[in-house]
Amino acid sequence: MKRFILMFVLLFQLTSCNGQTKTTSKSEPAVGAKSELPKTDAEWQKVLTPEQYEVLREKGTERPFTGVYVDHFEKGHYACAACGNVLFTSDSKFKSDCGWPSFDQAIKGSVKYTQDNSFGMVRTEVTCAKCDGHLGHVFDDGPTETTGKRFCTNSISITFVPEKKQR
Repeated sequence: MKRFILMFVLLFQLTSCNGQTKTTSKSEPAVGAKSELPKTDAEWQKVLTPEQYEVLREKGTERPFTGVYVDHFEKGHYACAACGNVLFTSDSKFKSDCGWPSFDQAIKGSVKYTQDNSFGMVRTEVTCAKCDGHLGHVFDDGPTETTGKRFCTNSISITFVPEKKQR
């Protein structure tokens, strides 16, 4: 029975949103893409926590259902944790039960898309358009008819900025 459970957990990790713990293959940058914030690895390590560095700079992923924004639904927007670039609005967030925060669309021009062939899968990696930080992946199985997209995003790669209360 323990063996069955272990196999199930492993299978879930490999087939869910972002089943990897670290991507070792380097994907090609998007055509014409260039980081607006060129920094060395040492500079990024000074401004990011080790966990943020692993996800944002080394294309790692956090464990499913552990991120602070998985079940977070306040009004506001989500920005890149590395550079502050605004990426998603709270109106685009939805409950997907995949283990990571999910959005049906990014703010226009805020992200870049790159083909990711790691782990024998073909996926689309999503990175911050300003600093090239790895955010997660986008899939064509979203719930809305408008976009049909599911941006599966690491909580650690984003930060939430609440909407200001009206007086």
